[in-house]
Amino acid sequence: MAITEWPENERPREKLLTHGACVLSDAELLAIFLRTGIKGQSAVDMGRGLITQFGSLNRLFSASRMDFCAIHGMGSAKYAQLQAVLEMSRRALAETMRHGDAMKSPGAVRDYLRLNLASREHEVFCAVFLDSQHRVLAVEELFRGTLSQASVYPREVVKRALVHNAAALILAHNHPSGVAEPSMADQSLTGALKNALALIDVRVLDHFVVTQDQVLSFAERGLL
Repeated sequence: MAITEWPENERPREKLLTHGACVLSDAELLAIFLRTGIKGQSAVDMGRGLITQFGSLNRLFSASRMDFCAIHGMGSAKYAQLQAVLEMSRRALAETMRHGDAMKSPGAVRDYLRLNLASREHEVFCAVFLDSQHRVLAVEELFRGTLSQASVYPREVVKRALVHNAAALILAHNHPSGVAEPSMADQSLTGALKNALALIDVRVLDHFVVTQDQVLSFAERGLL
């Protein structure tokens, strides 16, 4: 049955307009993005199928063009639309971070890092440079590595902090393996960076480990 034949209060678009986007399921949100279904499947059915195929919204968002377009009913146009939505989300979150205290909007920081790092196939290390009011000065990808590790040099992090005249920073890197638990090497590196940056009076406020399904905070774990 086509969505247009459903009772009006059950249609995703009408539900969103009446109650807000937060009440919709993942499949219903995707149905609004997809707009129409295909023969034998409503847009909600297709949304549900996409989530089943990829495992989660995060994994769908990070799917390659080839994998996305291989799904019946998808194509380059829909892939382009999806990438545009994701980029708008990244930019909106970046604006949120830049116009306020980053430590008072931790959700925006986490979401921004997840959107930028979770889908990377190799390990990437980045830093969010902050002023004395914890407003974002810059976000930089500092090092790239192999599937399992990136070589990080404290001296280079210190140099970038000086360039931005930062008073504090937030560190982040991804784990392509999908395991968010910080390794002993992660903890040792964080300590070395914290000590090196302290010499120029720059504080490390947190270090996030990002995976497809989780963003782990060193500060919350008591590891800083």
